[in-house]
Amino acid sequence: MTGTGTGDALRVGLVGYGLAGSVFHAPLIAAEPGLVLDTVVTANPDRREQARTEHPGVRLAAAPEELWARAGELDLVVIASPNKTHVPLATAALEAGLAVVVDKPLAAAAAEARALAALAERRGLLLSVFQNRRWDNDFLTLTRVIESGELGDVQRFESRFERWRPQPKGGWRESGDPEEIGGLLYDLGSHVVDQALTLFGPAVRVYAESDTRRPGAEADDDTFIALTHANGVRSHLYMSATAAQLGPRFRVLGSSAGFVTYGLDPQEAALRAGERPSPGASGWGAEGESSWGRVGAGESPLTGGGRPVETVPGDYPAYYAAIAAALREGTAPPVTAAQAAAALDVLEAARRSAREGIAVTL
Repeated sequence: MTGTGTGDALRVGLVGYGLAGSVFHAPLIAAEPGLVLDTVVTANPDRREQARTEHPGVRLAAAPEELWARAGELDLVVIASPNKTHVPLATAALEAGLAVVVDKPLAAAAAEARALAALAERRGLLLSVFQNRRWDNDFLTLTRVIESGELGDVQRFESRFERWRPQPKGGWRESGDPEEIGGLLYDLGSHVVDQALTLFGPAVRVYAESDTRRPGAEADDDTFIALTHANGVRSHLYMSATAAQLGPRFRVLGSSAGFVTYGLDPQEAALRAGERPSPGASGWGAEGESSWGRVGAGESPLTGGGRPVETVPGDYPAYYAAIAAALREGTAPPVTAAQAAAALDVLEAARRSAREGIAVTL
């Protein structure tokens, strides 16, 4: 960390002001009292004006190299640019002596992620990956339900991140060029795999099916991954842009009971709508009783089976609060590069499994 006093907010440079930068990172950085958004890097005139309007007083830069040149004025760089730039930009930032947060996925390959982790360790710098959906309200609730023991021994974890988008939107996220690291496997798959590994530990076997179904689509838009964890839990993970009927977000089956919840955490929609979390304010990430999940056995939650479980409010601001604490206190970041590499091991195995029609042992 560079030299700000302990009473001062840590200064952050943000690379990229598209969806990730403007909707997720900038608002959450601004909401953390221990951080201040110092500089936004974008060469796009419209995005520069947007950043200036949304964050008065922020400095603007046209290229990341402008941040490296004044690394001594910053404490953290957040990389929210397209996927293919994550590794080179993170490398350059670390070599400039800056702590780094990278939007998921950290890299295309686990070996690249581990090389970045080794570089950060040699330089004594923080390196973390923005896996915000560990702070989704349903994931926080599920974690609490599992820890309560009410489900007994978890046997199967089903996680669905499904959408109905029958027409491709285009752009690098849907590009078929391998260099772009597009497609749902690395986009939504980065979330659902990270959640499964966080809940149930390492995977030892991976099977996947991956399709490109929409006319004109280039990258996978309908993908399934089956994991066998070392502890025996099986995770079934679904990612789709072609789901005409959406399934439950989570269905978790244990030896004593199951837990089912529908719908997505409201924080992304709130951020997209311009709402912003405020330090100490209540209500952020909360949802009404009609959206609560249910725990029970032997009946469908759709016909009233089981009992409702109050949803724990979602808490995306907790990620940057933990980053600020890690920078000040030297503790581990909330998401480590090693954890990101383990998820990439799974994604690489899933890609091979789908391509070759085999199950892959890790």
